[in-house]
Order: sequence, then C-alpha cells, then structure tokens
Amino acid sequence: MFHLLQTGLNSTDAGSYLPVGIQILIAIGLVAFLMFATHMLGPKRKTTDKLQNFSSGIESHGDARQPMAIKYFLTAILFVLFDVEVIFFYPYAVNFRELGWNGFWAVLMFVGFFLCGFTYIIKKGALKWED
Repeated sequence: MFHLLQTGLNSTDAGSYLPVGIQILIAIGLVAFLMFATHMLGPKRKTTDKLQNFSSGIESHGDARQPMAIKYFLTAILFVLFDVEVIFFYPYAVNFRELGWNGFWAVLMFVGFFLCGFTYIIKKGALKWED
C-alpha cells in the first residue's frame, strides 16, 4: 500500500482509491466475523423470563397502541425546523467581514423570513397546549 502511494499516482487514477477500498473491505469483514462469532459462541438458553418484553424493570400495563396528541409531534418538528434555521447563522458569524453589507442585508432578509414563519406559527396556535 505504501508502494502505491510512493509511486506518484495522480489523484484521478482509480488506483488511488485502493487503500480506501481495502479499509472498507476489512471493516465489513470484521463486522461479519464478529457477528458470526458472537452468534456461534453466545449462550442459547431461551427461558420465559428472557423472552418477555423488557421495559426498564417496570411491569407493563395497558396497550401501547393508544392515540397520542399531535401537539408533541408538531412541537418536535417545529423545534427541528427552527433549530436548523439557526444553524445557518454560524457561517455568517464566521465570515461577516468578508460578506460586507451585501451579506448583512441577506442575513437581515433571512431573519425577516424567519420571523414571518414564527409569527405565522404563533397566529395558527401551533404552540398552544390547551385542548
């Protein structure tokens, strides 16, 4: 492998991907071997206690298929949406001097769209928990 790297292969040659391919094959082989070894060497005693559902040591009661309020999912989706939007502020904070006034106006427009979306969500009552 070191010989291939020292021969001066161009980065466009297919041979330059050989070390990556070898590493992927070794990783896949190791995972397959470890899964096979643990399956063959592990204990195989199946008792009724081991086959029961485990829920943190607490006895399960009721049915897990009962309906949940959509507010939980809506709040989670809105959190992810606004969290991802806030991530876009980081590149601006790093490069604000190079971006100049054009970058400032672009970020100001982005914040305006952000606030319009937030206002829309508030007016629609998406964050109200009273049912």
